[in-house]
Amino acid sequence: MRKLLLLPLAIMMAACSSPELQVMSYNIRLGVANDGANSWANRRPATIAMLQDRKPDIFGLQEAFDFQIEYIRENLPGYDNVGVGRDDGVRKGETMAIFWNTEKIELLDWGTYWLSETPEVPSRGWDAACVRTATWTKLKLKEGGREFFYVNTHLDHIGPVAQKNGLALIVERIAAMNPDGIPMILTGDFNITADNPCLEDLDKMMKSARVEAPHTDNSITYNAWGNEAESTVIDYIYYSGFKSCDNFKVVNQPYADIPYISDHYPVTTTLKF
Repeated sequence: MRKLLLLPLAIMMAACSSPELQVMSYNIRLGVANDGANSWANRRPATIAMLQDRKPDIFGLQEAFDFQIEYIRENLPGYDNVGVGRDDGVRKGETMAIFWNTEKIELLDWGTYWLSETPEVPSRGWDAACVRTATWTKLKLKEGGREFFYVNTHLDHIGPVAQKNGLALIVERIAAMNPDGIPMILTGDFNITADNPCLEDLDKMMKSARVEAPHTDNSITYNAWGNEAESTVIDYIYYSGFKSCDNFKVVNQPYADIPYISDHYPVTTTLKF
């Protein structure tokens, strides 16, 4: 009789449990760079080993070239992705790619805009050294049907005006695309530290997982291939509309006997609806 009474209770608890997302942001380091021992050809197995180990439900890549995206697709079954090359809006140049676990998540809509004065066409904005983009997706959990947005970006590494205006454009677009306030995630390499005034408006709209998570990690994210003088924190996961952010972690251990999977460490968080 006791077992019969406990069974409905267990079913009710399972039904009421909050679904969660394992989220990752990962600057993969452009595969065309002349990085010697740290070249993409040498470290690409480590990227797959890391992704297989961490098992993110959804992740955003920065600096990914088409051949890097293809390698991940071929070696990481069960994921799909979207994104366009920043130089031509198709395949040329770096892509702000978004990958998701197809068993858990369904894509509803997506697009890319350029961080410039003309965001609908391939273009370089303000004082930026490079063309910069943001890729956005609207997605849905297959179980339970919860919808959410995910935006992935990479701010310029040189131009302070481009950093400020690029992030302001993202904040403006996020507000416009989400009038109903459904859960929202923003990941990226912002190329600025947490004390930069550029973040003030974003901090009013969304929360930093690094700051909010009760179990957090204060490690650097840009490792500069081990150059401590250049190491800093410039990679972020922001969120809004979720019930909780349980943890934040910098993934800084080696994989596949490769000391650095990139010149950036991936960052991860667990978000609950």
